[in-house]
Amino acid sequence: MADDLTFDTTPPAASDQCVRLSPLVRRIVADNPGPITFTGTCSYVVGEGRVAIIDPGPDLPGHVEALLDAVRGETVTHVLVTHTHRDHSPAARAIVAATGARLVGCGPHRSARPLGAEEVNFLEASSDKDYAPDEEMRDGDQVSGSGWSLTAVETPGHMANHLAFFLPEENVLFSGDHVMAWSTTVIAPPDGSMSDFMASLEKLRGRGEHLYWPGHGGPVRDPQRFVRALAHHRRQREVSILNRLAAGDRTIPAIVAAIYQGLKPALVGAAGLSVFAHLEDLVARGEVETEGLPSLDGEYRLGGGT
Repeated sequence: MADDLTFDTTPPAASDQCVRLSPLVRRIVADNPGPITFTGTCSYVVGEGRVAIIDPGPDLPGHVEALLDAVRGETVTHVLVTHTHRDHSPAARAIVAATGARLVGCGPHRSARPLGAEEVNFLEASSDKDYAPDEEMRDGDQVSGSGWSLTAVETPGHMANHLAFFLPEENVLFSGDHVMAWSTTVIAPPDGSMSDFMASLEKLRGRGEHLYWPGHGGPVRDPQRFVRALAHHRRQREVSILNRLAAGDRTIPAIVAAIYQGLKPALVGAAGLSVFAHLEDLVARGEVETEGLPSLDGEYRLGGGT
């Protein structure tokens, strides 16, 4: 089927090695592997001579040193950040201090919605609340250097402040954590929003890049087909959740156990957050009901119109 979603789990490179990907793009993968980060965060150097660094990554001394080694003898004019998770933005401070570059890109950390009464943000520690850009880029804003330009594309969903960056000289998109070839993206309320994520996927379907360079893993090839398949996968996950509610499941743990059979224990929490994001969206659309605001420990049932 054209909408089948197939992942590429080929490791992109050894950590902290600079690999040339194209005439204008080099990649250094941080040494922060894990169940959510795959082999590590991908940092990118764009240009030659006067360059930009996209997503400098976690503040690990070895990774910072590898980035600075990769651009030794060059001038870093801009450091760009797609979003404020701690595996993407904290090293920006060390890179800016060492190079004098301007820190631009996404705005300061923010959530997609306020916390509900007595709600706890279980991923709060993963957010870089110290990030403060010199300039916040909005949709269509551009920075440029010698032979390259990067245009911001607002893609909220994984986080409210998420941006992608378009490099027209090579017709590629740096997609951050919005679209990745190795796995689906975790959407975790209140920082993330499933409705925003799906709208951002539709936005990317209207674009024409031939390749995405993501925040983790290798490139997304044939991105229009992949984005279409990713949207289809999310819609099918929604159907599975509605079917489990029709079968009598009422809680997120019960739904996760039924539809994520064989899931690695380290990913159960992330799966629960993604189911929560779907339920939050379904409640907003009136297809699912719950008492009060949607919550991780709430009970859910099909809506009256379903």
